[in-house]
Amino acid sequence: MAETTEAVTSMRRILLALTLLLPFTLSAHVNSPDVYFDGNAGPYHLLVTIRPPAVVPGVATIEIRCADKDVTRIQVVPLRMVGEASKLAPVADTAERSQHDPQLFTGKLWIMTRGSWKVQVEAEGAQGKGQLSVPLPAVSRNSSTMQAALGAILAVLGLALVIGFISMAGAAAREADLEPGAEPDPRKRKRGYLREAIATIIVVGTILFGNQWWKAEAAANARLNYKVPHVEAVLKPGNFLQLHISNPNEEERNRFIYRSPDRLQLDDLIPDHGHLMHLFLVSTPEMKSFWHLHPRQDETGEFSAALPSVPAGRYQIYADIVHHTGFPETQVGTVDLPAISGQPLAGDDSGEPALAASERTAQLANGDRMVWLRDASPLKAANPFWFRFRIEDKDGKPATNLEPYMGMAGHAVFLSNDGNIFAHVHPAGSVAMAAVSIAETGTAESSDTAMQGMAGMDHASQQTIGPEISFPYGFPTPGDYHIFVQVKRAGRVETGAFTAHVE
Repeated sequence: MAETTEAVTSMRRILLALTLLLPFTLSAHVNSPDVYFDGNAGPYHLLVTIRPPAVVPGVATIEIRCADKDVTRIQVVPLRMVGEASKLAPVADTAERSQHDPQLFTGKLWIMTRGSWKVQVEAEGAQGKGQLSVPLPAVSRNSSTMQAALGAILAVLGLALVIGFISMAGAAAREADLEPGAEPDPRKRKRGYLREAIATIIVVGTILFGNQWWKAEAAANARLNYKVPHVEAVLKPGNFLQLHISNPNEEERNRFIYRSPDRLQLDDLIPDHGHLMHLFLVSTPEMKSFWHLHPRQDETGEFSAALPSVPAGRYQIYADIVHHTGFPETQVGTVDLPAISGQPLAGDDSGEPALAASERTAQLANGDRMVWLRDASPLKAANPFWFRFRIEDKDGKPATNLEPYMGMAGHAVFLSNDGNIFAHVHPAGSVAMAAVSIAETGTAESSDTAMQGMAGMDHASQQTIGPEISFPYGFPTPGDYHIFVQVKRAGRVETGAFTAHVE
């Protein structure tokens, strides 16, 4: 048994080394692939960062920062979100504690198939054990290509094998039955050349056949690569925005994974924060007009939203939906709108027609302000941060009348200036709360129960929140970004806009 375990461990190390030779080309969730989750594993407060694999199968990197100093051991294990595989947990991997930072643990996990996964994290320490589950959507966006240097090395080795095989076939025909030191006669030489010619034909034919087979397999695999879905928007009479969402991944998934519980469809959507869709409209290129709306579903794949009074301009569309497996998607698109005199905002719909972005202090519509609590250190790409904001009144005093907004202390959108990076983040992180519910309870019907296990998310017994809120997130790439932070006060949703430069 010990020898078998050692062999499996060695194989894992070899596969991991080969995987690390591949370039990182995946971009999930509209080019913001990493997952950030702030939650409680029993008595322990953890910030979990998961960097999905570039391609699937592939290796996900896990980083866990413990707010508590008494955590002594952390184990991680990957599980499917739904289906029979969700009940069959592999042997857990023990995360390594950093030698330089005892509150930081890291690990690596194999993700073997595409679809909805979760990473179970079990923390152990002076206060016993605790567990939490972090949803992880796993997709391949691109097919990885081999590095040029590695390809050249393998080509040379392959050519040596081909030459060696052909030479051995000829030598066997010429010299197999010769006495030591004897030279082959012309007949044997001729037979040797004939065998070499036949071997060359066989080898070249095998290589050509193998190349065609490999191309067919690569093409089939490429068809399974995740494609960002695009939403089509049309303005209808009565200032209604009609939305048609697409599913470019359904046909190929049905063809190759017909019975998979992870098959993406448009009739399997589940509510997230009480809504099937969270629609964000952001004016481009200035990004001053920002709207967070919740269209109604008219039929499968068709939604409509009554627009408020929206300034004229081109708007970037980001439409968040969640499938029944907990797999989140963001449909993207653009729409040109004339100046619209619509209905007043109602329910959970919110937004502002003209926002002035700031690096540190954003003025709110009612004259109060929102302050970004950060030090002078530069923002670095691919590093997790707690983005902290404080809401103050006109006199600079902390606000005391904050309320939950769709069950959360607040919502934030991180958006790159070119619009290619979009992330809808909550105080619990970048994951969809419906997905968290499935990961924790096995169902999306009790998201309130799941949210009570997250850091600072049990609002059922709170009359007010704040005045400070935080969001765990990390910018995926350097560049310039906009951050939109939304909170609810006295029944009104207010939006603060900030700018950030990331190195």
